[in-house]
Amino acid sequence: HVTTGTEAGMELLARKQTQWGVTGGAFPLDDPKGLQPFLQTKPGAFLALETELWPNLLRELQRCDVPRLIVNGRLTARSLERGGPWMRRAASRLSMVAARDSESAERFRRLGAPRVDVGGNLKADLPAPAALHDGWKVLRRAWAEAPILVAGNTVEGEERAILTLWQRLREDFPSLRLLLAPRQPRRFEEVARLFSEAGLAFHRASQPWPDESDFWASREALLLDTLGELPSAYGEGTVALVGGGWGWHGGHNPLEPVRWGLPTFVGEGYTNFEDLVKPLREAGLLRVASFEALEQALVEQLRDAALRPGLGPAPSLPASLEGSLARTLALIEPFLPLPGKTEGTP
Repeated sequence: HVTTGTEAGMELLARKQTQWGVTGGAFPLDDPKGLQPFLQTKPGAFLALETELWPNLLRELQRCDVPRLIVNGRLTARSLERGGPWMRRAASRLSMVAARDSESAERFRRLGAPRVDVGGNLKADLPAPAALHDGWKVLRRAWAEAPILVAGNTVEGEERAILTLWQRLREDFPSLRLLLAPRQPRRFEEVARLFSEAGLAFHRASQPWPDESDFWASREALLLDTLGELPSAYGEGTVALVGGGWGWHGGHNPLEPVRWGLPTFVGEGYTNFEDLVKPLREAGLLRVASFEALEQALVEQLRDAALRPGLGPAPSLPASLEGSLARTLALIEPFLPLPGKTEGTP
């Protein structure tokens, strides 16, 4: 049973439930009445991602003797400092934490989690993204000779700055196209207005895709206002910007474009992804740049980069980023119920 706490997560779950073969719904309110229906059928185990320390739920799960596990566990220094007695009590009720890096593991131990080990970052072991729909073939042909700047997971303030930067880059690279994907669906309309106010000839990916090459040849930009397409869309690009680090929001996953072999840049505010940025940077697969230094870095990169690095062989990732799924599974497997043994099942 898969739960989520966001509107975007609910929309994705509604589309994927049948494909995944799961039940699902909203995460319950963390109070006795909210938890009653959630626990009506006793779970075989409870797995939370990253830092979901819900005190009432963990207390009730412990009372019911349900294993309580955190995978991809992430705990920042700030969260540790701000964690009061309630957070420490919640952590003390965890059966196992499979942390994503050694720093997070140590912080969970200091918080009072009784059993902690390093499983690795599960984002490093995601399966290959799904292929893009057939409409992309026409765009691909129309933009075949043009370099493409892909800006993904951008946050408020970054889109305007990236748009200004892209317009300056076109002075040196007149055919440069822009593919931009805001992080939050609620901001799609806002970014579309920004594109319109800038006078861009652009198309929204959520709208019907024209089947004419002439239409796409006349488009300067694509606003990727859909869910789930960005990991594959990076493969259409020449160079990638991963947002969240220039707006100091902690950054976002840089592995998505790096897996395609794209020259990739992130901002200096990447604190939520330090465990990925450090090894990728050391391997020469990722660059960190302030926004002031980004224009010159992109000019140099666009002069030398292949038009479509994603068509070449995928780069080898650092060894420290391999095998996280297998390590995590080995850590949590002893706590998982045997098939057919969960209460309420035959």
